[in-house]
Amino acid sequence: MARILVVAAHADDEALGCGGTLAKHAQTGDDIRILFMTDGEGARGSAVADVPRRRAASLFAAEIMGANPPVHFDFPDNAMDNVPRIRIVQAIEAELADFAPDVVYTHHAHDLNIDHRLTHEAVMTALRPQPHAPRPTILSFEVMSSTEWQTPGAATAFVPNWHVDISEFLEVKKAALRAYHGEMRPWPHSRSIEALEYLARWRGACVGLIAAEAFSLVRKLG
Repeated sequence: MARILVVAAHADDEALGCGGTLAKHAQTGDDIRILFMTDGEGARGSAVADVPRRRAASLFAAEIMGANPPVHFDFPDNAMDNVPRIRIVQAIEAELADFAPDVVYTHHAHDLNIDHRLTHEAVMTALRPQPHAPRPTILSFEVMSSTEWQTPGAATAFVPNWHVDISEFLEVKKAALRAYHGEMRPWPHSRSIEALEYLARWRGACVGLIAAEAFSLVRKLG
């Protein structure tokens, strides 16, 4: 049994980026812990923010994917750049010490969303390769409506080099996304159920599969 850690900025990023992969891990008996760095609602203002609903959705999605109940931090939504970096890193380090993951999934380093970028940087800082430090495999995922919205450029592009076959888990991913119905958008928005299914099928077709999720391998020790 492997220990799988997901470090995501907002509740729904995990289902968007690696929901099918998490369901596949769960089927093999892997232990899955999900960390959410922000409540995902604070930037919307008090008139529309609904933190309890978002947290309930994240719990439902975790159950669908076969993960443990998520851990929620309270860093400010879309304003993590206002927090001392050491606080974010230390929060992740505490979870790493407690859970000792074999694999870590987190955001692409160059997403448009500032919280995504800072989450990635904090993960890499917490997992800096010091002697005797934990050395899990680190994979970054793509989150539609952030990864693909970044200004195009070779330095910022998401270039997948790791694909996971989710042909048997695409419907589970879609069910987890539906748990976040308040965050999903109608087609042709890139954060729609249809767009996410088309992306999974395209990522699959790129490697001869019915459906896949794509990742960028950040670090793996052989």
